[in-house]
Amino acid sequence: MIYHGIRLKAKAGVTQEQIEEALESMRNQGRVIPAVKSFVAGRDFGGDFDCGAVFVIEDLDGYWEYLTHPAHAHTDRIGMPMVEKYDSYDITDDDDPQMGAKIADLHRRRYEGDPELAALVSKAP
Repeated sequence: MIYHGIRLKAKAGVTQEQIEEALESMRNQGRVIPAVKSFVAGRDFGGDFDCGAVFVIEDLDGYWEYLTHPAHAHTDRIGMPMVEKYDSYDITDDDDPQMGAKIADLHRRRYEGDPELAALVSKAP
């Protein structure tokens, strides 16, 4: 299993309504992306972040489905412009010593296939 987590802190001037819109978009990802087995999206109390989410995905094929799904792209497009601080991480119980490199390759392929998104993400801190 892969546990994909994201945490974000909003820029000054971002409204609570905008944060809620981003949270609802993350929740929508969990509801509509078939590869997501379970998820949580909400306020973050563990550090210097406002909100975050964790998505549970079974394997690399599911992770690719998650990354390339239109619901995920929508969240990136509305969320990234409001981000002051952003953290993305993956935790897995898979014993494959190459798992980190394989996950990184999926992200690389995603950005190569969507230059507009890559440019947007590259502007995030």
